[in-house]
Amino acid sequence: MKKELWFPSSDMLHEVLPKLSTKDLLKVKCVSKGWQGLISDRSFIKVQLKKMEPLTGFFYQGRYQWCDEDYDCVGFIPIERVTTEVHINVLDFLPESIVILDSSHGLICCRSSFPCHVPAIYICNPVNKEWRKLQWPNPSRESCITLVFDPFKNPIDSFTNFKVVIASQNETSTEGDGYFSFDIYSSATGEWRSSGEICLCNHNVQKKGCVCVQGILYWLTDGDQILMFDPQNEISWLIMVPLPTSQFNLTPEMCMGEAEGKLTYVLISEHGLQLWVLKDHFTSQWDLTFTISLELLEKENYLLKVAENLASNCNSGIPWIGTLAFKDNTLLMRVAADIYVYQFETRKMRHLCSLSALAPKPFFSATVVPYTMSLVPLS
Repeated sequence: MKKELWFPSSDMLHEVLPKLSTKDLLKVKCVSKGWQGLISDRSFIKVQLKKMEPLTGFFYQGRYQWCDEDYDCVGFIPIERVTTEVHINVLDFLPESIVILDSSHGLICCRSSFPCHVPAIYICNPVNKEWRKLQWPNPSRESCITLVFDPFKNPIDSFTNFKVVIASQNETSTEGDGYFSFDIYSSATGEWRSSGEICLCNHNVQKKGCVCVQGILYWLTDGDQILMFDPQNEISWLIMVPLPTSQFNLTPEMCMGEAEGKLTYVLISEHGLQLWVLKDHFTSQWDLTFTISLELLEKENYLLKVAENLASNCNSGIPWIGTLAFKDNTLLMRVAADIYVYQFETRKMRHLCSLSALAPKPFFSATVVPYTMSLVPLS
């Protein structure tokens, strides 16, 4: 007697499938044409996006410090598995070599790799390999380019709406004071426009990317200040960091990130590892939510001579410990020539890979971007 094959009803699929992660949906997408059509439908993706998607991993791209050319190799470090397999050049579906800049809800912002005849900006989704090419006004390697994309404020029912913001450093023609100006691209209009807002600032933006929190953009500068820009209301501001570098004997390592809808500031110094959360950007109020001494960090994670190595490398130009990126209470960090992930909730470090696994030539200077996969379409 033959057993009849059972398939779930359409109502059951609409009820169950949106609860799966993007990674699981990619596995079941090939079950049938019907499942593939459903999972690729914008209305389904809109519902599935409401699910809290875990952090997938980090993109890592080496950067030349004293050269006008870009390094093309882009590595991806997944953090979900116990054993980490680094993926190289996962953005090869784009028509040219790129430099990765930013990521938001599964979409990635990148630009043409220099030297380039006609530089452009790309928005892409590596899951479905869809991409959009944007004209880049006044291209420069020093431009601070970031993506603003929130599918909850701008639903993706019929069109994927996003903005791209370029922060450019300028000097006044009279006094020579520095200021930042802002250009905004809107996918709804397909056009760039210059904001009337400027922010007076004589400091340079660090090569640590931009953090977008609740639609507001933050760049870390080299002068104990954070440049803030709100593209919706076109307001800019300078925020003081929690602790100025003058308070430390050794040059501290820091990076910014986002967790639970708030801006975070991670700091490693002779005082230990600290996590600060911005309470009020107009008054530069920060709350210290986590701190652990170097001695305890060493003891809990079987590291050797953390404080001693940190002090001995302070004048080498390459710190022994480097903070690379932070997202959702997960810190990607470099210890010597190895990459680790530190979970603030469990206070545990885990070795992911060596620098040599990320590129044929190991880079201590790099652009690192947190990434969470999604099914968001760009077509």
